[in-house]
Amino acid sequence: MQEFNKYIDQTLLRPDANDQEIMQFAEEVKRFKFYAAVVNPCWVEYVRQNLPDEIKVCSVVGFPLGTVNSTVKIYAAGNLVKIGCDEIDMVMNIGKFKSRDYEYVSKEIKMVVDAAKGRVVKVIIETCLLTSEEKKKAACLVKESGAHFVKTSTGFSKAGAQLDDVRMLRRIVGQGFGVKASGGIRDYLSALEFIKAGANRIGTSSGKAIMEGITR
Repeated sequence: MQEFNKYIDQTLLRPDANDQEIMQFAEEVKRFKFYAAVVNPCWVEYVRQNLPDEIKVCSVVGFPLGTVNSTVKIYAAGNLVKIGCDEIDMVMNIGKFKSRDYEYVSKEIKMVVDAAKGRVVKVIIETCLLTSEEKKKAACLVKESGAHFVKTSTGFSKAGAQLDDVRMLRRIVGQGFGVKASGGIRDYLSALEFIKAGANRIGTSSGKAIMEGITR
């Protein structure tokens, strides 16, 4: 297993996070050398300027509902690239997906991937809102549409990541594709279980607690 900190996308997406909290967040990311720092778009430039190049900066598109139209998502992705984003977490249009408009969903993901110009794109399918069969279908759509990761959750809906969902997503997408578990993962043992289940990235606001839990 690689160094544990390199599994972690340390996240601060609270709408009320202020500049002092963002500064403290960036310092924490540097201290633990997490794989990525995930922030809302308005903080991307600041975080990029205050982190070393080896730490990725990630931001969100269509977050947290996924319901803005495709034009907005495409513009947002392109803008994030311009201001320094290395990775993009986009929310799938869940209503269109549940309406079985798979062409719409797939086309939107492809267009965001194109707008990202080679940056890693993770697609949030919000597993807590999907049936088992819908989760499988969504994972297949994400992989076929050219994205790089399927991600479980925004952390802003009814529930976060579940081990059974991560195991299932890993089976569906295979070993060469990314699976990000996110939402409600707050300690080392929980994070470890998700990695064992097949996640190769953990989205969490509790990276510090997770890392400190390794030595306890």
